[in-house]
Amino acid sequence: MAGEADWQFLDDRGRLATAPGTPARLIAYVQAGAALFDHGIRPAGVFGSHHDGGRVDPAKAGRLPLEHIGYLGSGSGVDADAVLRARPDLLVAVTYGSDQVYGLDPDTAKHLEERVPVVVLDVGQGRSLDEVRDRFAALARSLGAQEDPSAAAQPDAARRRLRAAAAESPGTRVLALSPAGPDSVHLARPHTWPDLRALAECGVALVAPEAGPGVNWSTVDWSTAAQLAPDVVLTDVRANALPLKELGAVEAWQPVATRARLVPWNPELPCSALSHTAFFDAVAQAVSGGRRR
Repeated sequence: MAGEADWQFLDDRGRLATAPGTPARLIAYVQAGAALFDHGIRPAGVFGSHHDGGRVDPAKAGRLPLEHIGYLGSGSGVDADAVLRARPDLLVAVTYGSDQVYGLDPDTAKHLEERVPVVVLDVGQGRSLDEVRDRFAALARSLGAQEDPSAAAQPDAARRRLRAAAAESPGTRVLALSPAGPDSVHLARPHTWPDLRALAECGVALVAPEAGPGVNWSTVDWSTAAQLAPDVVLTDVRANALPLKELGAVEAWQPVATRARLVPWNPELPCSALSHTAFFDAVAQAVSGGRRR
């Protein structure tokens, strides 16, 4: 029977992770590691997803001091034995509404889970932004983080500022997208993203693409995107998205680029009060300009 000093945490798959003491050497998916770092817990190493490459995506990394944290690769490039050589006593990952460990090949995840305690938290469409943030806060507390009541209250205050901005600028159209290339763009389906749903709950008028293929995204050409006439564009700044500076030759994009207010958007925000507060405030500032005629 486990002693009183044993550490345990029930993850969002319903699996109980246990350890003989509080884990102190964590390996985490980069988004999860960034969230835990905002709570004062620094991972020993991080790994990326199948969308990432040989370097940590700085957009996902948040405030992580990457010069002091090992990077163990991404997706199929993550070697289970290399992870084990880093001597982790806990692996923290995310999922999008299933038992699948995001960012790892299933065989790699299985190999690691047989040898290291694993906690997987759901960041998918089945959870609200507050629920996702609360789960990471609970994990951080279990790992020894001290709760800061003032920090925990900041997202609510930012949400009030966003509501006020949306009320003062009714009808301001906000579109979230991820540039795929000069010929196509992925338009976010707002109801599938916890952060975008949180904006809608604050009265932000999110522009939704037409129904069709794609659960989280609708892939269209730039002319179709431009026809949506957004006043504010949330633009994916992750490494797998085409940088906006490379869209100069896309004629259909230029009227949008000159007309709309552009806000950097990370669809994999660190799940922390600090990150969510900054996100709400950035959108509030953009929305407060009202509609552009």
